[in-house]
Parts: sequence; C-alpha cells; structure tokens
Amino acid sequence: MPRREFAGDPRRDTGVVPYEPATSAPDGGLYYMVAFAGSMGALVLRSKAAAWVALFASLLSAFSDRASARGSSSGSRMSSVTLALTSLAMTYMAELLNNNTAAEQLRAPQAAPKSDVASSTATATPPGTPSIFAPGARSDSEATAARSINLNGLSWPSVGAQQRRSESAAERDARLQKMSGAVRTLLECIGEDPDREGLLKTPERYAKALMFLTKGYDESIGEVINEALFDEDHEEMVIVRDIDIFSLCEHHLVPFCGKVAIGYIPNRRVLGLSKLARIAEMFSRRLQIQERLTKQIATALEDILQPQGVAVLIEASHQCMVMRGVQKPGSKTITSFMLGRFRTDPKTREEFLSLVK
Repeated sequence: MPRREFAGDPRRDTGVVPYEPATSAPDGGLYYMVAFAGSMGALVLRSKAAAWVALFASLLSAFSDRASARGSSSGSRMSSVTLALTSLAMTYMAELLNNNTAAEQLRAPQAAPKSDVASSTATATPPGTPSIFAPGARSDSEATAARSINLNGLSWPSVGAQQRRSESAAERDARLQKMSGAVRTLLECIGEDPDREGLLKTPERYAKALMFLTKGYDESIGEVINEALFDEDHEEMVIVRDIDIFSLCEHHLVPFCGKVAIGYIPNRRVLGLSKLARIAEMFSRRLQIQERLTKQIATALEDILQPQGVAVLIEASHQCMVMRGVQKPGSKTITSFMLGRFRTDPKTREEFLSLVK
C-alpha cells in the first residue's frame, strides 16, 4: 500500500509506514471454521441446510482478500470447498437412498394379520393337495399386498372355512341340522307354518342348497388346478370369455349372475383352459361382491402363473337391485381388474377389451 502522510506526522521523513489497526472485515479463517463445522454437521445430521451454509462459508474463505494474501493457508481453504461440496453431495445421496428405501417398503408385501384360521392352516397341509408354487415364489405386484393363496391352497379363507373343509360326515350332518333349525325359525318369523305339507322338508332342502351355493369355501386352488400347469414357449395373449358365474350377494343373500372373461399373457407357463373356468366357479360360489370377486380371480392367477399380465372382466345382473330395492330390471354391473402389462400398456389393455366384446 502507498504510504499515507499528513502534516504534523513526526515520521514523515523517516520512511516508516505508520501502524494501521485491522479493519472490521472478518478474517478468512472464521469462514473456514464455519465451513468445517457446517460440513461436519451436514455429514452427521444429514442436513441439507448445514451443507449449503458450509459451501457458502468455504467459498468466502477461499476467495477472501486475506485468504489470497496468505498463500500458506489458501490451499487449506480451497480444501474446505471440496469438503463442503462432498458433504452436500453425500447429504443429497442419503436423502435419495432414504426415499428409495421408503418406496421399497411401500411396495413390499405386508404380513397378513394372524388369526385362528391362519395358525391352523399353517400347521398342516391336507394330503393330496398338490404343490403349485416354486419355493419362495410370490407376486411382486402393487395390487397384491398379501398372498392370495395360503399353504393349504385356500384363497382368502373365511373364519370357518378350514373347519368346514376338514369336518367329518357326522359333523357335517350336525351342521345341516343346525342350519335347518335356523331356516325353520325364519319360516315362522315371516308368518308361515313350517309344519304344513309343502314346507315340511324345506328347511333341510334349503340348508343343502345353501351349502352347494357356497361350496367354494370347501375347495382349494391345488385341487382345482390339479397340476394342470405346463411349461410352454408361448408369450401371446390367452383369453377365455363368456364363462357363466352364479354367486350370492353378501349384503342381502340374493343371487347375482353374469359372465366373466379372463385373459393372461404367459411367461413361458400356461394353465389348462378349463381351470380358468374352475377358478372363476370356485370364487363365485361364496358370499361375494362383484368387485372383490373380480380381483380375487386375477390375483390368484398371478400367484399361480407369475405371467406377464392378467386381466379379468365381469358383467353381471344383481337381483338385489332388480327384484328389491331400486328395482331396475335389465341393469348390468361391469367390473375389471388388470395386472402387469394389461395395467401398464394401454394398447394391450385395449386389445383385451376389444376381443372380449
């Protein structure tokens, strides 16, 4: 700096530069300390705000006038820039990994709640039930949060499904007698005489009919499939349509009936065509709603075949809105459920819908 002189200065002619006090501008070392502390905080706490503060302070430290004037410390302060950039990058990478981990946890199948049925079905497999799953095989679709088929081959079993399936002949007779007594009570409650000739055997008939209409609770996927799985080099769409189904609405216990179309794209594994109809029959012969019935058929096929995609379409007429309630004869209810390529590829979905019309 040029020497400043002023009148009255006794050192004016001595050639000595007078002492000047330090300015109030902060030293680059302070910025360096802030940058280092911010970088450490960002790495430990994974704080993006701390990382940005460290980067800003390190830049001030590296490019301040005092830092550049002290050549011995400029290199260390430039290293603080590198440290701050590294901490910032690691903070963002940690956040990205956390987001990916959270997304994987959402997609992962959730354990089904434990129940008496689950504990009983996990202990023993009925003899003669074929194994239709490869070890460890499972569906990775977002739509199947839990396995649709348990170890006994029962799909979405109700509380008493395992007991009904494994009961003896004497136990089944006792069940029918209990149901007949309940029907007799219903007849009395509606004002009828259950002892008149036309109704004498009605309670027993109705009990047997109801057991048939809900026989899907007795059946397992293993028995329905009966090892009709074949390795085949075929990867084009397979469709079976116009499958008649009859079910009972679980809200009013009155029938709904219609037709189901099932399509899938094999992944080098095909299923006997009649088994598609048998699976639809098994699930429909229960107390149902159409929306759940559609989903159960699709997810069971995905669990069995692990195909590239599954599509199910049901069109049905519900007597609960035809013969009672709103009383609209001729109304139809259409439901669909798509998995895999049928869900992700619009052209594949359109091809299926056009073929089943």
